[in-house]
Parts: sequence; structure tokens; C-alpha cells
Amino acid sequence: MQVKRKRHHTEPFRLPIQKEGFTIDDEISHLTKLRSEPCEKMRRGMPNGRKLPISTAKMIAGREANLSGRGKFSSADCSHVLGRYLPVNDLWCFDGMDSKAYVSQFSADGSVLVAGFQASRIKIYNVDNGLKLQKDIIAKSLEWTITDTSLSPDQRNLVYSSLSPLVHIVNVETAGTESHANITDIHDGLDFSEHENDDFSFGIFSVKFSTDGRELVAGSNDDAIYIYDLEANKVTSRFEAHLDDVNTVTFADETGNLIYSGSDDTLCKIWDRRCFFTRGGPAGVLSGHTEGITFIDSRRDGRYFISNGKDQSIKLWDIRRLSTDANSSRPRASLWDYRLSAYPREYRYLRHPNDQSLATYRGHSVLRTLIRCYFSPAHSTGQRYIYTGSHDKHVYIYDVVTGDQVAKLAFHNAVIRDCSWHPYYPMLVSSSWDCQIARWQFSGSDAVPSVVDNKRHRRQQAEQRTLP
Repeated sequence: MQVKRKRHHTEPFRLPIQKEGFTIDDEISHLTKLRSEPCEKMRRGMPNGRKLPISTAKMIAGREANLSGRGKFSSADCSHVLGRYLPVNDLWCFDGMDSKAYVSQFSADGSVLVAGFQASRIKIYNVDNGLKLQKDIIAKSLEWTITDTSLSPDQRNLVYSSLSPLVHIVNVETAGTESHANITDIHDGLDFSEHENDDFSFGIFSVKFSTDGRELVAGSNDDAIYIYDLEANKVTSRFEAHLDDVNTVTFADETGNLIYSGSDDTLCKIWDRRCFFTRGGPAGVLSGHTEGITFIDSRRDGRYFISNGKDQSIKLWDIRRLSTDANSSRPRASLWDYRLSAYPREYRYLRHPNDQSLATYRGHSVLRTLIRCYFSPAHSTGQRYIYTGSHDKHVYIYDVVTGDQVAKLAFHNAVIRDCSWHPYYPMLVSSSWDCQIARWQFSGSDAVPSVVDNKRHRRQQAEQRTLP
């Protein structure tokens, strides 16, 4: 069986150093503020006028006085109150294994947490029962590690992938705590390979359920995106999506029509399933990263998304800025391999000559593994923040509008590949290669989240820009 070799670029592409400060598009700034700040009537009625943030006590007093004219909090008012209580304290390491933790994700309703480990284990915890173990799944036919997991919309089935063409699906509602493949439960293997005698055995990096639960979308290291029909039990679409590994795929919104993908070819692509076969390619391409892309998270509005890159940055995108050129230039800063060494210092603040992103967030490090990043929850924060794991053993939280680093969570002693913010509670979970799963919560203080040594952070940026 052949093993695919990674492509190597023969010459580094030298890029101009980025000199300008942090900026963000006015529209996304306005939309974020609309979802995370009190309405104008509420602000005008406050003793401190329009000064933000407004304390919880004053917000409640304003609600009782019906300053908004609604007689209750709006969703933005709720986000403004709840967004003060960031899950940055009250640390509890609630579980550990003897193998690296790769995945940690809350379900859409926040009732369960799914964690995936390298040693063929997936654990499901009951959040409402104090993160008590609900299901212990012994994975089947694992190749290297659990690369991704996804819960069906009804939370009855879980799929898990590894560096194999087989994605397994298991019913997590069966009786009993232990789920041992084909002993206590059936772990059906969904074969993503097109032919029985393929010479090349590929692996799945990313897999997601569609919003109706009938299909799976997957990205693989054979540069392709796959659509698997669960009712027909077969791959219904496969298309050559990129020129290198497809590390991440996700749906843009609840319709399931748009798919975002990110690859080691440095490009983000948008795929419209309604016109894919007539168009014969992506709906558009977005360039801006100078190294491969490890993860994409959608704002779920069919317009904005973020991506984590091996160029040590998170970028914010608007798909209306996309290019229709599927062969956009793919400059790379170096021949550097993120699995083997630190990112060259002289390349850290280089800028892509055709950068189409809205904003860039820096401070964390993306090394060794496909580190993930996310928008904070819509309900409790109005998606005001972006958060990410990091190779330097911390969880970083950035303000979407200002780019400031508002929190840096320290506990783990190895790379943090994944983390998840509860959709409703001020709770965040991190999973690390130190084999531990940690939970962070709100500390109980009413203090406003402050910028974490942001002056020093900007001074370091300015010093980096002066490098020859």
C-alpha cells in the first residue's frame, strides 16, 4: 500500500513585512456590537450615559425601570451581562488518561461534552451531572489517533475519524457506560474510499454532520472533500478541492448549502452545493495565510468565518470578498515544517501580498498539531470573542473588535489542541497533549474582563516589525 508523500516547495517566497496596526471592517465591528452591547435606549437611560461596560446591577435596574421599552432584556442585553463573566478561573482538572487528548467539544445544546484521546478512547460526559462520565467508547480500527468527532443534530449518533478512509458511527444512547466496538455496541464503518483496490490509503482530518443529520462532509489528506449519504450508505460526491491536505471542513450555516474548507495549500475555499456541478469548482477562494490552515469555524451566518494558520495567526474573513480565481497564488514564507521546529522569527509578521482577510489576531502559537479556534457563544457573549488552543500550553481569548488579548489561561504543561466554550454557561473546557481535560468557569467576581498585558503585546509586535 502506497503512502502519500508530502509536497515540498522548492523555493521560499519572500513577502513584505506587515507594518500597519490592527484594523477591522466597520460592518463586522458594528454587527458584533449590536449582538453584545445594550440597546441605545438602555444606554441613554444609565447614569454613566453611553459609557461601556454597564454593571450587572445597573443593567437589572434599567430593566426594572423599562429603559429599553421592551420590559425585558434583549438578546444583546443578555450577552452584555453574561459576556462579563468569562470562564477564566475556578480551574478543575476533571479527567485524565495515559494518552494525548486531541478533541474536546460540547454538544450544540451543551448537555454533553465529547473528548477524544489518542489511545482509541472517546469519552462522553454529562454536563448537567457535574461532568460525570456517561459513555466510554473504545474506538475501532484507529489509525494514529482520533482526528475528529461529530455528534448528530439529535445527539443520538457520534462519528469519529482517524488517519484512515473509514469513519465509524456509533449510537451513544444505548444502555451501559462502556461502548466496546462490536462487543457491547455496533460501530459501523463508513468507507470513504471510492474503489475496493485503491493503491493509496488516505486519512480523514475533519468530519461534520449536516444540519439535517443525513450526510457527512469530510476533508482528507488526498486533497479532496467527500460527501457521504448516510441513508444510501455511500459516498455521493468527491471533488479535488485543494492542492494539499484538506485539514478542515465545516458548514457555513444551518442550510447546509455552503461549505468552507482550509488546506495546507494556504487557501480557504467556499463551496456552494446548489451550483457545484454546473460551476465545476469552488464558489470562490480567499487568500491571506502564508502557511497551511489548521481549522475553520463559521459564525453560522453564511458570511463570516475564522481560520487558524501555521503562520501563527487567526484570520477573520467575509466571503463577499472572495476571488473567483481557483488558482490564486499560494506564496509561502519558508520551507519550514511546523511539526519539527518553531516558526522562524523573521517570518512572524509577514503579510500575504493579496491578503483578503478582515483582521488578523496574533499571540498564540500553532505548532506540532492542527490547533483549533472558535467564535465564543452567541447566546452568552454575542460572539464578541475568539478563542484558541496553543502550542505554548495556554488558551487565548481575543476581542473580535479590538484584537486585544483579554485572557490567557495557564494550567496545562503541553500543547492544547482543542478547547470548547459552553453555549450557555460561563464554562470552557481544554484538552491537551499532557493527557488531561480541564474545565474553567467564571470566578464569581463582577470585575470586567481586562486586556492581558496588551501594551507589552503590542510593543513586542512593534519590535518584530523592525527586524531586517
